[in-house]
Amino acid sequence: MEEGKRQKQVAAVLSEELNDIFRRLSLNMIDGGMVSISSVKVTPDLLEARIYISMFKVENEKAALKKIESREWEIKKELTARVKNQLRRMPVLKFYLDDTLDHVFKMEELFKQIKTPTSEGEQKGND
Repeated sequence: MEEGKRQKQVAAVLSEELNDIFRRLSLNMIDGGMVSISSVKVTPDLLEARIYISMFKVENEKAALKKIESREWEIKKELTARVKNQLRRMPVLKFYLDDTLDHVFKMEELFKQIKTPTSEGEQKGND
């Protein structure tokens, strides 16, 4: 089912504010790696916000996610203060690891592996 207009608006507001909150709370750098919010999806009833977090060069992603989840009350408190005039109810925040970058890197590696043998074969045939 496609996201409604209000869902997209709420997700955009939450995403923008959460990115700012992460910078302010120093959650955008964990274990020497970068942490960013890749997307926010809001349920149709606007009661739950699924926050997808992308991590780059973070040693232990699960531990970093636990660290973020342990500060959820602090994040939610600040977020509530920022969006209280835009939302009637603050959605429940749920954090998920966004592993799209991992899939992209794996696909690129597979393409390189596929491309390498055929390009060698083509070169032999052209000589």
